[in-house]
Amino acid sequence: MASPSVILMALVAASTLAEPSSSIPAPVPFQPKVEDAMLTPVAPAARQVTSWDEALVLLKQRSTDLRSAEAGVERATGRSRQALSALLPNARLSSSVGMDLLNPDLPVGAGGMPLFGIGGGENGGPSSPLVTANANLSQSLVDVSAWRGRASAVAAEKSAVATLSETRRLLTRGLAQVLVSTVAAERAAEINRVGLRQALERFALAQRTYELGAGNQLDVVRVEQDVAVARGALVAGDEQLRRSREALGLAVGFDAAVGVTRDFNLQGLVEETRQACVPLKDVSERPDLVASRAQVESARDSRQQATAGYLPTLGLSSTAIGLTTDPGFGRVAIWSVSAVLSVPIWEGGLRGGLIREREGVERQAEQTLENIRRNVSIQVAQARRGVEVAEALVATAVASRELADRTDRLTRRSFEVGRGSSLELVQSGAALRQAELNLVLREFELVQARLDAFLTEARCDW
Repeated sequence: MASPSVILMALVAASTLAEPSSSIPAPVPFQPKVEDAMLTPVAPAARQVTSWDEALVLLKQRSTDLRSAEAGVERATGRSRQALSALLPNARLSSSVGMDLLNPDLPVGAGGMPLFGIGGGENGGPSSPLVTANANLSQSLVDVSAWRGRASAVAAEKSAVATLSETRRLLTRGLAQVLVSTVAAERAAEINRVGLRQALERFALAQRTYELGAGNQLDVVRVEQDVAVARGALVAGDEQLRRSREALGLAVGFDAAVGVTRDFNLQGLVEETRQACVPLKDVSERPDLVASRAQVESARDSRQQATAGYLPTLGLSSTAIGLTTDPGFGRVAIWSVSAVLSVPIWEGGLRGGLIREREGVERQAEQTLENIRRNVSIQVAQARRGVEVAEALVATAVASRELADRTDRLTRRSFEVGRGSSLELVQSGAALRQAELNLVLREFELVQARLDAFLTEARCDW
């Protein structure tokens, strides 16, 4: 079968015989024009973020995880204040009005009990109806259990604050990851459309070669099959783009897709995150480790609180009772001060069960701390190594893409002059598409690796 170059030479020779040589136009290379509905890009999201600062502001305002962690701190603070109240003075004032309906002249106190032993004196006796006021002040002097409970609550509050800091770190890391993946998906979608356009151009070239008699139907089918593969990659890439936008929407607190603008500065993302977070001097200061250690401390103090329940307690109590008199306005009838010693004897095994329960909680907290410590150690090692690996992968991807592009151009030129096969054309085109996608992914993986390396050993207190 004659090649396209032979056919073109024959046409040129025929036109030379028919017309003067001065009127022969230069041969024009075949330029396929392709139009396809799938080449239209995915519509942009209704809401878009233009910068890291804008995305972080939305995260601060709308994150449910952040609100939950803040509520956890508030809850722990409230419990700490409750524990402190057992060690501070407690004052109470109560008042009552009483009257015996059957004996109206008989003064009765709170609960309807008649008053005896409170004489009239110069200030008069109790009036009827009788108004009484009772003021009570108590202060714990020796209560080891309450002190241990206070220490446990303070440690739990410290753990809640560290958990809030860890939540901020994880949210920052998650936001950075989803921004990188969204920008990568946008770029991959563009490359998929370029790949489909190139596949359609190869198909048009193969079909034109077949029409000229320089190719066969197998060439056309092979290239058409490559078009179908490119369409499938484009559909999958568009769906990944939509999912990435939806993930970004959830990250910044919306129930709809959120995209990024084309001028989004991804390369400066690492520097921008350094403004929201600070590196740690020692990885042991990472918030999740601090929170876990504080939780162990809280569990230990809680167990000691239960154990201290076997010890006696000593407190001081003062009570003053005032009542209305007749004649007169009123007087303080009783003012007492007493020391209260409380010795626990038997509670039906409640205290022993409480101790065993809190011992189990303490052991669980210790194992959780050890598990987090191991994970942090591995995460730090992987993050530090990940940057070097990502840089090496980018270098190999760049070289692979350059070779694939050169191979594709040479293969296409060979096919145009009839020296290459359609199989080689299809294979070189597929290899080029894959190399371009791989390069894009490797570049974004490098950005992600740098972010992970920084945020793995950072604290975020924005």
